[in-house]
This record gives sequence, C-alpha cells and structure tokens, in this order.
Amino acid sequence: MSISLSRYLKDFGEPKPSAPIIDIDDLAGDVFPETPSEPPVDIEAERREAYAQGHAAATADLTEKYESEARALAEAHARALEELKIRYEVEAAAVIASRVLDIAEEVAQLVSAGAATAIAPVMTEALAAKAAESLAALLREAILEGAAGPIVVRGPTSLFDILKAELGEHAAAVRHIEADDVDLAVEIGESVIVTRMSAWAASLKKVLE
Repeated sequence: MSISLSRYLKDFGEPKPSAPIIDIDDLAGDVFPETPSEPPVDIEAERREAYAQGHAAATADLTEKYESEARALAEAHARALEELKIRYEVEAAAVIASRVLDIAEEVAQLVSAGAATAIAPVMTEALAAKAAESLAALLREAILEGAAGPIVVRGPTSLFDILKAELGEHAAAVRHIEADDVDLAVEIGESVIVTRMSAWAASLKKVLE
C-alpha cells in the first residue's frame, strides 16, 4: 500500500487513552474553599458594656459638678461671714467710740465720784444688754444665711442669757462656754466676733479714778 493511500485508512492499532474524568464535587472543594464563619455577637454583653461606660461617664460628670458647686457654696459662705464680721466690728467700734467717752464725760460732769461709782454698774449692765442685742441680731442673720460650722459663744452667763433671750427660737443653734471675761466672743467657723465691754470698763475706770 502506498503511503498516499494509507493516510486515508482508519488506524486499527492500539486505542488512544481517553481523557481523564474530572469529578465536579472534588473540583468545587479545591476551587471554592469554604469561607470561615464569623464568631457570634453577644448582644447582651455589648449592651451591658455600653451601659457601664455611659454610667461611669455620667457619674464622673455629676461628681465634678457637685464638687464645683460645693466649693462655690463654701466660698460664698466664707465671704458672707467675713462681710458680716467686718460690718459688725466697724459698726460696734463706731458706736462704742462715739458713745463710751461721751457717757463717761457726762457721768464725770453731772455726778460726784461716789454717785458715779453707784450708777456705774447700772450703766455697764445697760451697755452690756445693748451689745448682746446687737450681737443677737448679727447671729440671727448668720444663722438664716446658713452659717457653715458650729456657733460657739464664750463669755459670762449673765451676758449669754441676754443673748439667748434675744435669739429666741434660734438659740438652739448656739453653744455657750462659760468664760471669766466681761466680753462675749462668738466663734462662727474660723471667724471670731467679740463685744467691746472691756473697752467700756477701762474707760469707766479712768473716769472714776
């Protein structure tokens, strides 16, 4: 057979190997790997955490606001007490300075030394009562304005009794400590207010000498 004819005849030799069969399931497992799933979200835990953060922030804000208001209130009380102290001292000093010497001179001019000695206790008592009344008015104002700290009065019981009577329903806010002195000393927190009875006594003593 010529070579030219042989190419038109079917080759009955060994069969050619067939193409391999591809399993689609196996191929899918390799080509499209399974995507890892996200961990589940704990909604309640997230909610509790958000609440805790909000509560902490609100607590911090309220604490800061309270401390700021408390400082402002304390400063306002301190200023008010200082103003009351200065006003009382100025007014008391002015009254005593203008009246004590005048009264002493009048006593010396109008009566003899013996008579002056007799009426001096009466005048001293009247002046003490007036000083206690003025001090009571100041204390009532301080109590009504909410004075910070306890109010302590040191001095003789006789003067404190006058002060207590003038204070009326506010007397319970004042504590008395007996002291061997002619003056009443009032302690309001860190402030101290003192009457000037000792100055009157010194002036009267000079007049009676």
